[in-house]
Amino acid sequence: MEKRRTVPVKLDVDSADADLLEDTVDEFLWAANSVTRHAFEGEYVTTSKTTLHDDTYADVRDETALHSNHVQAARNKAADACKSVVEKWQQGKKASMPHFTSPHVVYDHRTATFHDESVSLATTDGRIEADYVLPADERDTPHAEYYFSDEYETTGAELHYSDGNWMLHIHCKQEVKSETPEQASTENGTVLGVDLGVTNLAVTSTGTFWTGDEFDHWRKEYEKRRGDLQQCGTRWAHENMQAVGRKEDGRFKQTLHRISNELVAEAREYRCSVIAFEDLTDIRERTGASWGHTWAFNRLYEYVEYKATEYGIDVDQVAPENTSRRCSECGFTHPSNRESESFECLKCGYENHADYNAAKNIGLRYLRRNQTGDGGGAPVGVRLNSGMLNANGAYTPPAEDSARAGVHAESPRL
Repeated sequence: MEKRRTVPVKLDVDSADADLLEDTVDEFLWAANSVTRHAFEGEYVTTSKTTLHDDTYADVRDETALHSNHVQAARNKAADACKSVVEKWQQGKKASMPHFTSPHVVYDHRTATFHDESVSLATTDGRIEADYVLPADERDTPHAEYYFSDEYETTGAELHYSDGNWMLHIHCKQEVKSETPEQASTENGTVLGVDLGVTNLAVTSTGTFWTGDEFDHWRKEYEKRRGDLQQCGTRWAHENMQAVGRKEDGRFKQTLHRISNELVAEAREYRCSVIAFEDLTDIRERTGASWGHTWAFNRLYEYVEYKATEYGIDVDQVAPENTSRRCSECGFTHPSNRESESFECLKCGYENHADYNAAKNIGLRYLRRNQTGDGGGAPVGVRLNSGMLNANGAYTPPAEDSARAGVHAESPRL
């Protein structure tokens, strides 16, 4: 069985290199859309990667300055999207020809070379070197537990551009043995904290990120379509607005089902007995989320809730106050601890991704609220990507964690 993780890493890119990356993104999207259009040209939609390669590879290579592996990656992206459309048609669902607009490029080991502190990326004009922007303290971070771990293999990455930042989503995998039913038991387990947001739809205390890029892209796309139709004011436009609404609802539900399945799988993998979210009441006012995001948060919670029940996992909500401002390391709470997606404690200096820090705080809040002091079947800690936090916020290493005994040698800084 494979355990797969995605580690988001911000890149330090100068203006000249940023121009090259932008050119690469533009040509990658053009290539993917060109292959998609070709796939839809015939009587039947072509989904075979081999056929699409034979039909489009030479033309795309001639029309772009992309690396050959980027051309193949764009073809694969198009083929997968076309296949998804055909599968929906076979299920009696409506779907239209895909069109890629979200700024991204797929990288593999031929187009990217991963180093300890930087990455080399192929562009439309040679390669660029970009340094990683990492937290000063890498302990208990996805970077340390997955990307820098000898137990995980780096398989590739996707480069995304959003809000002026270049983010490299590095894919890692590990081969693990399948668990026995006894090992998968959630009795006296741990809490999986989940933070919901706009940039990242969901982030867990185990360090897994589900970004909102695709969701945001399609939300804006459907809003534009409805706006264009609304200006027409005809009955035909009204009927088409309803059709657009159904497509939007179906696409988003499918995305949320996938994320909820992966969230529950994450809880089972780490033998968690509880998945804890922040209280969703007034989340729109707290986060600045759109109505669409608020709908997505509530629907995701509902999906996780009923799917987790099958495995005996409880799903609950905790008070949201200051989960994004509190340091999960020392407990110090201050508005200036968080700036956008970065968290740096003004007291102890702890640095990490702000949403990841919030996910740990959500888990800790549930743990403290529900601990009885005598075991009593209550969860014993907040699950991290390696080890866990006890109710006092002290870190328990993996070896001690598995034995459900002992605490970190350092005193909790609360």
